[in-house]
Amino acid sequence: MKVIPLADRVLVKTEKTESKTASGIIIPETAQEKTQIAVVLAVGDDKEKIKVAVGDRVMYDKYAGTQVTIDNEECLILKGQDIIAKIA
Repeated sequence: MKVIPLADRVLVKTEKTESKTASGIIIPETAQEKTQIAVVLAVGDDKEKIKVAVGDRVMYDKYAGTQVTIDNEECLILKGQDIIAKIA
C-alpha cells in the first residue's frame, strides 16, 4: 500500500532497539525504551516546513507521532516540527 502524507507530515519507519545487552542479558519488550530514530519513507508536500527527504535517518520527539501499520510494518506519521535532527 502506498501512503502519501499530507501537508507537513512525514511517514517514518522506526528502527528496532536492541533486545539484548552487551553482556547477553535479554531485555523483554515491555522493559525496552521506545526508539527515537527512524528512516523517512515519505514526505508531505509542504516543502517550507519539511527539511528531510526520503531515505534520511532522523531523530524525533519521544512521544510524537501517530503509530500506524502499513504492509505489516510498524510506522509513525510525524509532524515536521516533531523531527528534531537528521542523523548523518
